This record gives sequence, structure tokens and C-alpha cells, in this order.
Amino acid sequence: MAVNAQAMVDRYLEAELAVLEGKEIMFAGRKQVMADLPQIRAGRLEWERRLAAQQNAAAGGRPGYSLATFE
Repeated sequence: MAVNAQAMVDRYLEAELAVLEGKEIMFAGRKQVMADLPQIRAGRLEWERRLAAQQNAAAGGRPGYSLATFE
């Protein structure tokens, strides 16, 4: 089963908003609270990077890095 990067970004955003509102939620199989906010944000950023890479590849773009030649 392929993981949809946009769906994961959306889930992380929902979790982040819920925690910021002071709610306790279940995410990734465990209860998340305000203390978990840095991990939630890190996960969201990772999935945003993956989504951007997928969108770039689908548009026929180059990878998100460049190669340099030193002589």
C-alpha cells in the first residue's frame, strides 16, 4: 500500500492543531499532548519535504539538490 504524502501532511496538521488547542489525541498509535508538539512538527516537515519532492518529480523537475563539479 502506497502512502499518500498529502494525506500524511494533512494528518500531521490536524494533530498539530489539536495539540495546540490543548486536546489530547491519538496519533501514530499513542496519545499525543503538548509535550509531543516538536515531534509532530518534525513529522509534518518530513512529509512536506516528501510531498514537495513528489510534486517536483511529477512535474518533470530536477531533484531538490544540484551537483557541483570541482576542478
